[in-house]
Amino acid sequence: MKSSNEVTIYDVAKALNLSPSTVSRALKDHPHIRKETKKKIILTAAEMGYRHNKFASSLRQRHTNTIGVVVPRLNSHFMASALAGIEKITSENGYGLIISQSQESWRKEMSCVSTLFNSRVDGLIVSLAFETKNLDHFNILFNKDIPVIFFDRVADCHGCMNVVIDNYKAGYEAASHLLEQGCKRIAHLGGNMLRNVYSERFRGFKQAHYDHNVEFDQNLLFITDMSVNAGIEVADKILKMKVRPDGLFTANDTTAVSVIVELEKAGIKIPEDIAVVGFNNEPISQVVQPNLTTVDYPAREIGEIAATSLINQLKNTQQANLSTIVLKHTLLIRESSIKNNRDNNK
Repeated sequence: MKSSNEVTIYDVAKALNLSPSTVSRALKDHPHIRKETKKKIILTAAEMGYRHNKFASSLRQRHTNTIGVVVPRLNSHFMASALAGIEKITSENGYGLIISQSQESWRKEMSCVSTLFNSRVDGLIVSLAFETKNLDHFNILFNKDIPVIFFDRVADCHGCMNVVIDNYKAGYEAASHLLEQGCKRIAHLGGNMLRNVYSERFRGFKQAHYDHNVEFDQNLLFITDMSVNAGIEVADKILKMKVRPDGLFTANDTTAVSVIVELEKAGIKIPEDIAVVGFNNEPISQVVQPNLTTVDYPAREIGEIAATSLINQLKNTQQANLSTIVLKHTLLIRESSIKNNRDNNK
C-alpha cells in the first residue's frame, strides 16, 4: 500500500545517512557541496518522490511570488483584456496570479480581499465593485504594508496608486460630439455614481452641456447596473416619453447596443431619430448596425501598467506614494452618432 505522507529532506537524509542541512544545501545547488554528493542526493530525492515545498519556503522568506486580483466581473471584454495585460507582466516577472470577482457586491469584495490576504499574496490589483463605499476592508493589507494598485474603478487612498483614463474628458468629448451633431435633448445612461468612472463621465457630460449653452434635463439621467436588461428597460422608458431624447450617451457599449436594438425594433432610426455614443470600444460596437460611436481606451495597457507598478513597488524600485497614472483615450466616431445634417460635422 502506497504511503500518502510527503517525503521530506529528513527522509532523504536518513536514507543517505547524511545531515538534513547537507541535503537541503545540495537540493539548492549550494557550491560548497561536492558534485558527487550533490548528484547522489538529487537522484535519491527524485527516486523517493521528494517535492520542494514552495509554499513553506515562501513563508520563511515572507513572500509567495503571488499577486491577487479582484475585479467586478470576469465576463467583460474590458476586464478580460486588462487581465491579459496583468498576466503578461506577472508571468514575465515570475509571479503567479489568483483572480477573483466581486460580482459588484461590497460583501463579496470584502470576502475576496480577506481570502487573498489569508493566501499571503504579495500585493493586490483591484477594480472596485458598484457597491463599495469605502476602503475599510483593505486595512488588513494596508496595516501590513502590502501594496495595492487600483485600476479603472478607483478610490482616493493614501499610499495607493490608481491607473485610469481621464473619464471627465472622455464624457465631455462624447457629449460635445452629440451636441455638435445638433442634439438638444441628450439622455445619459450611467452606472452607480459611487464609482469614479461613472461620476466623472457624467460630470464631463454635464460640463459639455453648460459650455454649449444647452440645459440638461435631469429626467434624462438613468442610473442602472449597466447590463443588457438595463438597456432594454431604458429603451422602454424612452419609447414611452412624450418628448423623446434626440441623443444618448451610454457609459458602456453593451448597454448602448441593447438600447439600439430595442429602439430599432420599435421603428426608431439610429442616428436620424436618436444619435448614440457608447464607451469601451468592445467588439460588439462594430457588429451592431449602425456601427457604434464609442470611446476607446487601452484595457490591456492599463492591466500591464497596473501589474508593472505593483511589481516595482514589491522590488522597491518605485515609491509607494505615487498617486495616479492617466492613460490616453480616443473618441471613435462611427455611424451611430452622425446625423443626416452633415453641416453639423463641418
